[in-house]
Amino acid sequence: MTVQATVDALWRLESARIVAVLSRLVRDVGLAEELAQDAVVAALTEWPVKGVPVNPGGWLMTTARHRAIDRLRRDDRLAANIAELGRAVEHHQEEQEEQDDVLRLIFIACHPVLPAEARVALTLKVVGGLTTEEIARAFVVPVPTVAQRIVRAKRTLADKHIPFELPPAEELAGRLASVLEVVYLIFNEGYTATAGDEWLRPELTYEALRLGRMLAELAPDEPEVHGLAALMELQSSRNAARLTPEGDPVPLLEQNRGRWDRLLIRRGYTALLRAQHLKKPAGPYVLQAAIAACHARAFRPEDTDWPAIAALYASLHRLTSSPVVQLNREVAVAMAEGPETALEMVDEIAGDPALRGYHLLPSVRGDLLARLGRVDEARAEFERAAALTGNRRERDALLSRTEI
Repeated sequence: MTVQATVDALWRLESARIVAVLSRLVRDVGLAEELAQDAVVAALTEWPVKGVPVNPGGWLMTTARHRAIDRLRRDDRLAANIAELGRAVEHHQEEQEEQDDVLRLIFIACHPVLPAEARVALTLKVVGGLTTEEIARAFVVPVPTVAQRIVRAKRTLADKHIPFELPPAEELAGRLASVLEVVYLIFNEGYTATAGDEWLRPELTYEALRLGRMLAELAPDEPEVHGLAALMELQSSRNAARLTPEGDPVPLLEQNRGRWDRLLIRRGYTALLRAQHLKKPAGPYVLQAAIAACHARAFRPEDTDWPAIAALYASLHRLTSSPVVQLNREVAVAMAEGPETALEMVDEIAGDPALRGYHLLPSVRGDLLARLGRVDEARAEFERAAALTGNRRERDALLSRTEI
């Protein structure tokens, strides 16, 4: 590997740990990232001449700490931290303390004081180690837009003096929910892109999986963390079967299940069992993972336990009161009891304001109407669904269904 490629790979693996440790020391995520990047520049300057060190991650960490000392000596406001930094350079921090630092960094990047899009961008930048260009490309937005989100997020955290600490016990559940929401937002954008020409963006699903696995190790006693990890593993297992060779989406019931990734399915089962063994009430992610597990256990579509899936969706709806969850439940009911019953239930929730503009509502109605032989009505629903989606691949797939 070239030095540049080595540094790029190392940054992706080590950046969260380095930025997290420096953030605890200097109490400023933006400054910590600058110091870490300074260490990267030093590596790109020195390693081509002196060679890559035996422990390149340790080299980056030590260099970043030295950069921090130099910076703090020029800043009277942070001078009190120099002694702690000096001790940190001389004595390597315990592994558990560094793990706690990474967890703190995740909670900071996903702080609810930031808007959702800023939390996503900042998390991918400082925890995932992605460049601004990579984030912009993945979300199909201009690079300056992503850069502004990240800069504003760092400024907001600094201006509001958000402490680099884990939330107090009374706030932990709510703050953890924000963290999981950010990771799942990243995953969903990769799993089914909301806009652009590609329906699947594997780089985002991979990053979300990496963050989810990291969280599962950092917070092993939280069932929802394992539930989210299980959900993402199980859903990701279908990726190879979700696209035609031309890149068009393949519906779940038409996928070649022999192409589902059995390793990811086993990882998903394991994560779900870890969540269930904690003996706490099932939360939304654990329930969604259980639904995904029902699909994964069915080697053929006709083997799917639709009544169990409908019951799990009912439990999920009681927790969330989400009309989208209710819509998904009606799809399961349609498979278990027939389209006529499901259509009546879908029509009961069709007027919910939360579903206005949601393209999957007319898509579901179109499917149910087609199964009932009401072809003209079904075509109209598929056309309406196509007009509402921003993704070209999904729009083309919906329009193709009007040819019934």
